Amino acid sequence: MSKKDFSSFEIAVIIQELKSKITKSRINKIYQYDKKTVVLKLHKKDNPQIRLVMEAGKRLHLTSYLLNPPKIPPNFCMILRKYLNGAWIEKIEQFEFERIVLLYLRKKNENWKIILELFGEGNIILLDEANKILQALIFKKMRDRNIIRNEIYQFPPTNSKNPYKISQEELIQGLTQTSNIEIVRAIARLLGIGGIYSEEILYRANIKKNILYKDLKYSDFEAIFLSIQDILSVIKDSKINPRLILDKKNQFIDVIPIELYRYKTSNFKIEKTFNKAIDEFFIKDTIKEKTFSAEKTNKLQKNLEQIDRIIDEQKNYLESQKKTINLNKNIGDIIYSQSNILQLLLDLFSPHKRSGKDWATLFKEVFDAKKKGKIPEKLVESFDSEHLLANIKINNMKFSLNLRKNIFENAAEYYDISKKARQKSEGAFSALQLSLKKREDLRKKLQKKIDSFKTEPEQILVELEKRKIKTKRWYEKFRWFKTSDGFLVVAGKDSISNEVLIKKHTDGKDLVFHADIIGAPFVVLKLGEKVVSERSLLEASEFAAALSRSWREGAASSDVYWVTPNQLSKSGPSGEYVPKGGFMVYGKRNWMRNVPLKLAIGGIHGDSNLTFIGGPISAIKALTKYYVILIPGEMKGKELIKMVILSLVEKLPKEMRKKALKTSPEQVREFIPYTKARILKD
Repeated sequence: MSKKDFSSFEIAVIIQELKSKITKSRINKIYQYDKKTVVLKLHKKDNPQIRLVMEAGKRLHLTSYLLNPPKIPPNFCMILRKYLNGAWIEKIEQFEFERIVLLYLRKKNENWKIILELFGEGNIILLDEANKILQALIFKKMRDRNIIRNEIYQFPPTNSKNPYKISQEELIQGLTQTSNIEIVRAIARLLGIGGIYSEEILYRANIKKNILYKDLKYSDFEAIFLSIQDILSVIKDSKINPRLILDKKNQFIDVIPIELYRYKTSNFKIEKTFNKAIDEFFIKDTIKEKTFSAEKTNKLQKNLEQIDRIIDEQKNYLESQKKTINLNKNIGDIIYSQSNILQLLLDLFSPHKRSGKDWATLFKEVFDAKKKGKIPEKLVESFDSEHLLANIKINNMKFSLNLRKNIFENAAEYYDISKKARQKSEGAFSALQLSLKKREDLRKKLQKKIDSFKTEPEQILVELEKRKIKTKRWYEKFRWFKTSDGFLVVAGKDSISNEVLIKKHTDGKDLVFHADIIGAPFVVLKLGEKVVSERSLLEASEFAAALSRSWREGAASSDVYWVTPNQLSKSGPSGEYVPKGGFMVYGKRNWMRNVPLKLAIGGIHGDSNLTFIGGPISAIKALTKYYVILIPGEMKGKELIKMVILSLVEKLPKEMRKKALKTSPEQVREFIPYTKARILKD
């Protein structure tokens, strides 16, 4: 992947797209995925879920993918939540065509700004109404400005010109300051737009990019200015043509908002919006580098780092033991080789010499013997009167001699230390060999994982698909199914959804069903311009009957009626109150008598997943041959759901059974009225 950051042109395109998407949206949740990436989860009325990604120094766009945030939110994320949860986004803009984005936020009577810096290492900064810095991703002091808490935020100084505001004369004047460099670099530097767009400007102006300023004519400057305006008008009028640029292996190498001469012969994939193109571009790398490495290799990597530390400690210990072995053996050897001289020293401290003398007197006699030449002058460096040791130096080897022991006992003591160190060393060496083998095994496992990511592009695509946020269609918030003839049938879940379904999602061409019992949802059969069939009427009636209180009470059948939406009203007879979710029905009712209470739950095997569906038996049979039938019964809760899944697994082909057994109970629960039923055996 070649793209490292955004140009000012690309940021301008993103902002243009985001204005209509996120303005007047409310922040529901804030996540921080790593050190530099923050995601705002936004809600906007009558719009699907919105997630805005802000990565300091790198990117800004909407995303359709859901990655796993850390279990414990970082401090920066917690502070953003404290101030901004529930805040409304009033405006988004680019600062002076720089790589800086401003988000204007409001919450009750308070106002804030988020500054996203997309240059260099980048930053995300929270400001109050007075532009005072409340919090920043990175606090730092710089030569020209500071990012410090409670200081007023200062925009970074710049020498570049805003192409939206520059005149032709200002453009020429600005380029005269760069007369000794190629025109492509001069334009990039003057406008701060990057080399790729500077090249495009010159290509559209039919001017060679490596020509010098002094070799240009006035007409060339005019062509350059018009070329700049041409590209700006594409952005301003939203006439972009977003595309992902592919290499020979169909891997993404760049993402661009308009056609560029540089990629004239390259393979590409077109996207509807630049935000969508950016999302696809970055998510591939994010999944590979962050998700796979974090989720699949992180544990192995940590174990490997831990075993590396253990091996280092074991090697250091072995080295220290080796020194102990050699040192103490050498001292023992020296004591034996220099036994005559050392024995003379020890004789001065023999019992009959000590008789009636204190140790200080004996030490003085030794120093006197050194002066008279009886004992080598450099043999004894000092005495340890507390432990009664003589600190000896022979052949640059320093050691202590116990004055209470004879020469052989002193030598044996050092040999014994050497022997014990050797025994410890042998045990430590064995432990080191086990650690080295364990490290090699871990390295192989880690490499195998890494290699599998490189060689399993299909698995990566599957993982991506799992993480893609599924945009719910409006009816998926309710209970629903599609009839054998393809008509959509939607039912309320409670009093609130009943009210919303009838008021917001029902029009005059639909039919509304209701079981003839208190405690039943409204069920809407969406007709559109089509003529309804008797089969669909029956299936909608079966759905309405099954979802009513008749199911809970164990009835075998129920009467159901249907009416048109204009027969429903929130206005009851004088003095009567119509509760929430309820409607008064006026006029003739069309009856379906003794509708049986039966439902089916089935499984549909897609390319990579197993989807569960539920509804009237004939509607489910039209979509799959793998289903179970439910009728009112006394089994309920988790036990019932488990039995439904197991019964369905028995009917599924072998390749689908494992996926079915991993099914979340919630995927099945929503299809069982009152989570109470009996499975009808074949």
